[in-house]
Amino acid sequence: MSLATDSLIDEASRPLVSRGTARDYYELLKPRVMQLVIFTALVGMLTAHEHINPVIGFASILAIAIGAGASGCLNMWYDATIDSLMERTSKRPIPSGAIAPGEALAFGMTLSIGSVLFLGLISNWYVAGFLAFTIFFYVVIYTMWLKHWTAQNIVIGGAAGSFPPMIGYMAVTGSVNLETFLQFLIIFVWTPPHFWALALVKSKDYARAGVPMLPVVAGEVATRRQILIYSILLAPVGMAPALFGFTSLVYLVISAVFGGIMIWLAYDLSRKLEGDAARKASYRLFGTSILYLFVLFGALLLEEVVPFIPWRNLI
Repeated sequence: MSLATDSLIDEASRPLVSRGTARDYYELLKPRVMQLVIFTALVGMLTAHEHINPVIGFASILAIAIGAGASGCLNMWYDATIDSLMERTSKRPIPSGAIAPGEALAFGMTLSIGSVLFLGLISNWYVAGFLAFTIFFYVVIYTMWLKHWTAQNIVIGGAAGSFPPMIGYMAVTGSVNLETFLQFLIIFVWTPPHFWALALVKSKDYARAGVPMLPVVAGEVATRRQILIYSILLAPVGMAPALFGFTSLVYLVISAVFGGIMIWLAYDLSRKLEGDAARKASYRLFGTSILYLFVLFGALLLEEVVPFIPWRNLI
């Protein structure tokens, strides 16, 4: 047997070892999205107004976070080819070669199954089923189907990212209520203007990858118009928790002010049709939309954790 043959046999029998670092695997979980999931799920959990065992509460939030990370990981696994064609995503762990697709699939599936089972054991099986449905919705309905089929992908698929407040509440109560549905609705209506503002800037990336995002299919003018429509709709939806009597006058004022800011920025974007001004207006709306959601849910969180504040019952 030749030395070359021996070398090939040794190479084939050598155990496969991942080249990915802990940081690469962490990036597979889409940590920025996970932070939003943790925050909104916590608000939903505290909305239950029931005693929460700290250990069970922490473990439930951890399971929800892991489930969200698993969704992100499976999304990156399926969209690895698309990610490699887009400047914004080309340096992600799979297209960069740090992690093999098979490794990402195994990692995502393990986390998905583990998070659902753990949440069921630590909390209740109703919320575990809801988490499983959310992972399925994001990975199969959105990533594998809607994203490649319709320009309304982010509108329908945005439901997956809107479920965490309801999941957090269900982890405590085993059910959902109107208050957490309104929180779901805020995120659901917020998602299109938030995501389309970024898609306007990255439309060439999406066109190159063959993804039918709204700016690619309908054009930039139509996308700006849709952003303005959704921003106008978002304002009353953001105020809904106060209008239904769940929060204070302070929350109503905060949501009204930030809703007005979103409308103004969307209107400003609709007037800047090209060039650097349009690009800056898109980024300004995108960044402000992130602040909008954290401010509103931060106000909701404050009212839940500080129940004795003097303004709570002013409505």
